[in-house]
Amino acid sequence: MPCRRSAILTRLNPTAALARGWLAMAASPDIRDWLATAAKAEGFAFIRVGPAKLPDAAALGLASFLADDFEGDMSWLRDSAERRSQPVHMWPAARSAIICAMNYGPDHDPMDNLAETGHGNISVYARGRDYHDVIKGKLKQLAGKFAAKSGAAVKVFVDTAPLMEKPLAAIAGAGWQGKHTNLVARDGGSWLFLGVILTDADLAHDAGEQDHCGSCSKCLDICPTNAFPAPYRLDARRCISYLTIEHKGQIPLEFRTAIGNRIFGCDDCLAVCPWNKYAAIASEIKLQARPASIMPPLAELLALDDAGFRTRFAGTPVRRAGFERFMRNVLVAAGNSGDPTLAEQVTAHLESDSSLVRGMAVWAIRRLVDKKSYRTLGSLHMAGEHDPLVRVEWICAEWG
Repeated sequence: MPCRRSAILTRLNPTAALARGWLAMAASPDIRDWLATAAKAEGFAFIRVGPAKLPDAAALGLASFLADDFEGDMSWLRDSAERRSQPVHMWPAARSAIICAMNYGPDHDPMDNLAETGHGNISVYARGRDYHDVIKGKLKQLAGKFAAKSGAAVKVFVDTAPLMEKPLAAIAGAGWQGKHTNLVARDGGSWLFLGVILTDADLAHDAGEQDHCGSCSKCLDICPTNAFPAPYRLDARRCISYLTIEHKGQIPLEFRTAIGNRIFGCDDCLAVCPWNKYAAIASEIKLQARPASIMPPLAELLALDDAGFRTRFAGTPVRRAGFERFMRNVLVAAGNSGDPTLAEQVTAHLESDSSLVRGMAVWAIRRLVDKKSYRTLGSLHMAGEHDPLVRVEWICAEWG
């Protein structure tokens, strides 16, 4: 997803601001208490305040990630690495970071969904309205009120700017980055959305959080594609969330079976975290799962065209994948389903205008029909297939 900045800026004339004494107000305990109360009113679980400056380890970690080419197709991470390394590279006036956390805990164990092989499994975070829109609106409300009350300037960020929210949250005491690289909070588990308000006010900072993972390795052990080369390191190219959302090409063969019924994202490493016993079920109505996104039958999804896809997933994160990548994922799930009744619908996608879709349809149909039927289909489609990667799929599936 191209980096887009979600930010607002409110600034008073410096002379007028000083006359109103906003510097003293911004640093006072009263403004901090007000922030916590106002954030709760907007639906945030908690806030923490830290410096708008990251430790050197954050930039070194990013550099190591990029040096190993772990970013895959996410070229914006490399393009924005310098700006991403410190918040002040985006906004030199930034002094404090207000971290706002919102819980999106599910009302079920996501691991149970993996057994429903005839249904598409959408990550918990993506089953409701797009959290970028929900949290951005609430952050703007909170930041605007804070700016009006304190006179400070503010900018708002929700996961789309070159800002490393998780390290900022850790040094502010919101949690720690677990071995799966996601934020874990003692009072919220792993099911947290983060929003950040940067301000030029020198607010009192909370103490940073310590790592409480200990010897636990559940998040590393559960990963079906071995995406963690070491604790606290993620190779995105092997991560199912990356493969089903960000990756632009065919799903590499070595990962297709492991993907199972996951058609958008993966929750495994989050779901097994023991700290989730302290997590709460999402209370924000807009983030609650929509019926159309709760384990939809693969037969329904295979029947979608581009317009149907856009309508069904309007306003949700799923639309970000686009129809072609989404159908690629659905076809992988269909191939993993073991359900031969899906073969007719899968076969129809062999005629798709998209080579991405055709290629996965080839792989899926080979897993749903016998070899004779597969060869018959191959004789009908191979001659007119001009995409070399799709032709390779036909050949590999024949001998796979």
